[in-house]
Amino acid sequence: MVTCFAAALAATPAAGDPSIASKQAEAQSVMSQVQQLDSSLERAVEAYNLATVKLNRVRADLKANHVQLQIAKESLRRAQASLSARLVSLYTSDGQSDSLSVLLGASSLDDLVNRFNTANRISAQDSHVLGQVTRFDNEVKAQEIRLKHAKAEADALVRERASERASIEGQLSARRALLSSIRGEIAHLKAQEAARQAQLRRELAARVAAQQQQAPAAALSSTAAPVGSSSSDSGSVAPAPPSTHSSVVSIAMRYLGTPYVWGGASPSGFDCSGLVMYVFSQVGVSLPHSSYSQYGMGSPVSRDQLQPGDLVFFDGLGHVGIYVGGGSFIHAPHTGDVVKISSISGWYASTYVGARRI
Repeated sequence: MVTCFAAALAATPAAGDPSIASKQAEAQSVMSQVQQLDSSLERAVEAYNLATVKLNRVRADLKANHVQLQIAKESLRRAQASLSARLVSLYTSDGQSDSLSVLLGASSLDDLVNRFNTANRISAQDSHVLGQVTRFDNEVKAQEIRLKHAKAEADALVRERASERASIEGQLSARRALLSSIRGEIAHLKAQEAARQAQLRRELAARVAAQQQQAPAAALSSTAAPVGSSSSDSGSVAPAPPSTHSSVVSIAMRYLGTPYVWGGASPSGFDCSGLVMYVFSQVGVSLPHSSYSQYGMGSPVSRDQLQPGDLVFFDGLGHVGIYVGGGSFIHAPHTGDVVKISSISGWYASTYVGARRI
């Protein structure tokens, strides 16, 4: 079943109130950006968390290594004290006071070891213990250097990840603020549109009431006219609509505010051609549920001859509504909107195709 394809698409500035539709499109675009930034922020936060975990591990390793370094230093101190005591005992017992003075005058552990080896008076076991302690001390110091380098890298990585996270959070905050602002504008525009619709409804109701009061006089005038008078009309001028259509506009007004539903043709929801089909069915006229097919019904009407109840078509026959007079029409615009009154101006004027009188 062919329905109003153009109007059934997602809301665009081409349907309904252009300012609201464009703001809704802008809000949708910003919402997509917010969702993308949310995703990016999630990844950035997890990257920051991972960098923090690595930094904490390095910090823990540094702390443990610091303990090992203190143990190594204490072991060295004790080993050095033990060796010094042994050397004192050794040289005192041998009576070599000059050698003892040389050894005790060592300026460092390395110097002491050199003098110790030169003297060659200490046991091989003492030399082995001293070598182990010295290697352990060197290994712990080297590990401390490596860990400090790793910590510097981890610190830099955490700062980088934190900066990325802060940047995304800033962008996200700005986008959310913009989205909030746009939503506020949309709410304001909708309030204005609701007030405008209420005013249009009151004006239309007054116009329909006036037309109904004039209907009896018009009927008398038409019966008094010669039967063949209509033959003088040119092919471009449509005949006056049957009197049964005088209630079409008032019927359509009952459904103002009904939500747009793609393929809808009942008071629970209408698309554009579904609204036209349903309203005309209330006066006994059967129309197809298709704006394209509806354009083939009835007689053509020039725009300057439009009368309430005529069908008006737009956007390559992709949209249809019911003319209500005063340059306005009732229609079901698009998804997300409701049955409303719009003016044949702006986009509608630029995409106007023609009209039919059923």
